[in-house]
Amino acid sequence: MRLKSLEIKGFKSFADKTVLHFDEGITGVIGPNGCGKSNIIDSIRWVIGEHKISNLRSENLESLVFNGSKTRSASGLAEVSLTFENTKNLLPTEFSTVTIS
Repeated sequence: MRLKSLEIKGFKSFADKTVLHFDEGITGVIGPNGCGKSNIIDSIRWVIGEHKISNLRSENLESLVFNGSKTRSASGLAEVSLTFENTKNLLPTEFSTVTIS
């Protein structure tokens, strides 16, 4: 089983729909300070069921949703989807691709 992609929309700093594709050979996510690397990890934790707000580096549920900026209005919802490649059938399903949201 392999993480194939991550889709984030309206979660923390990701106002627009953002899709990260994890091709074979990807071992990490790098970037400058403030670009959202930690928010990517938080979105993965959130979609797989993390309920403790402090583990998502937030003070309340409302702060998980994009809060707006000077030039953009706040988002009304947050959506995160993880897509896994299941070609080795580690997940008990007949599907070779599985997405959780």
